[in-house]
Amino acid sequence: MKKTTVCNLVLIFLLIPGTLYLGSRMTGRWYYATSTLMIMETMLPFFLAFETRKPQARELVTLAVMCALAVASRVVVMIPGFKPITGIIMITGIAFGPEAGFMAGAISVFASNFFFSQGPWTPWQMMAYGFGGFAAGLVFHRRKHQNPIVLAVFGFLTILLAVGPLLDTCTVFTTGSKITRKFVLAVYAAGFPYNLNHAIACALTMLLFGKPLLSKLDRLKTKYGMMDVREENP
Repeated sequence: MKKTTVCNLVLIFLLIPGTLYLGSRMTGRWYYATSTLMIMETMLPFFLAFETRKPQARELVTLAVMCALAVASRVVVMIPGFKPITGIIMITGIAFGPEAGFMAGAISVFASNFFFSQGPWTPWQMMAYGFGGFAAGLVFHRRKHQNPIVLAVFGFLTILLAVGPLLDTCTVFTTGSKITRKFVLAVYAAGFPYNLNHAIACALTMLLFGKPLLSKLDRLKTKYGMMDVREENP
């Protein structure tokens, strides 16, 4: 397993949950400090991928464009819960690797929340959406041919079974004065319709735009020797 992948697993399951826990114990607008720290943490495994060479400006610009596209897809589509942002984040992870997917998810959510409002939910959203990008990159990165239907099913299940429940867990910890089994079940039940809409939006994005975007990004990587192309074709 790659060093950067191990770093990301430690980040997702230890460092970021620890940051969320410590941040929630702070007073005031703790979520700003927590979100900033989480962005710095998500950058660590990404830049470890450049351990043996210097990153090119075009690589960072391409990732910035994908983050901007993800932000725009969340802001422009005005249907509540029906946001293509996670589909774009997953496509970024598939094209550039799990490290880039996690960073794109965290940064896109933080940036788009300046339109939707920041709050205690922001760090949780950063972790959840980042996990979606990481999972897609971990499963599909380096595979030459991507089946749009497989990508759509993966996106649907990832949102419904992982990303959505993580966001519901945020609601449990940030709104409940007393956490009981009945309260937790009520939160997850209430969140299911929203998660279902979110999952459908992600699946449609992967189905309709996954193959064209991945084709363009792969061509860009090959033409300019970006990311891991030079390692695969020395």
